[in-house]
Amino acid sequence: MKLLRIDSSARSQASDRSSRGSHTRRLTERFTRRWLRQRPNDVLISRDIGLSPPHPVAEKWIGAAFTKPEQREPWMSETLAESDTLINELIAADLVVAGVPMYNFGMPAQFKAYIDNVVRVGRTFGFDRSRPDDPYTPLLAGMDKRLVLFSSRGDYGYDPGGRIAHINHVEGAIRDVFAFLGVTAFHSVAVEYDEFGGDRLQASIAAAERAVDELVDRLVEEAEQRQAA
Repeated sequence: MKLLRIDSSARSQASDRSSRGSHTRRLTERFTRRWLRQRPNDVLISRDIGLSPPHPVAEKWIGAAFTKPEQREPWMSETLAESDTLINELIAADLVVAGVPMYNFGMPAQFKAYIDNVVRVGRTFGFDRSRPDDPYTPLLAGMDKRLVLFSSRGDYGYDPGGRIAHINHVEGAIRDVFAFLGVTAFHSVAVEYDEFGGDRLQASIAAAERAVDELVDRLVEEAEQRQAA
């Protein structure tokens, strides 16, 4: 199997290595380390968009992306080269492990730029004008991909049914975008209480790490069952 690890935190260190470090990096590292201990022959690709963000979509990108490949000029292919690289990594991956902290109730700009680069007509979704009632086709459907999302929040109560769940625009938005492309197997774990610190934060981190371990064990078991079938 191929794992694609994406880190989008602006913090360069994980929180178990630095007091000002990233909780999401801590969780993506824990997940991939535990996974590879159990399946050492699997391949890990790491993409750090927190420290090296993709270029945001601009006018030239739009013009190139919406030109048919056989009609593109050389500059168009150059403009789309970064997007092609990110898409190729996503297509090759069986399991996407994304660390996406909550910034102002939504995803970081770095991760939004990533999404805008990989959601591309003709590569990850299709559009057919002859089907006006259902024009979209998820081109990643049927590839048996899974998305694992790790987030972190300053406050608490963002999960469904929580006191401020209505302003959580991280998990739902990312889940919906990947489902649009055809990746519908979705799992998420989050650390809360970061702004509070103290015992509540430590308890949340511990609970998140237990959830990560359980998720790895379950997904490894499922992967081995699929491969044995």
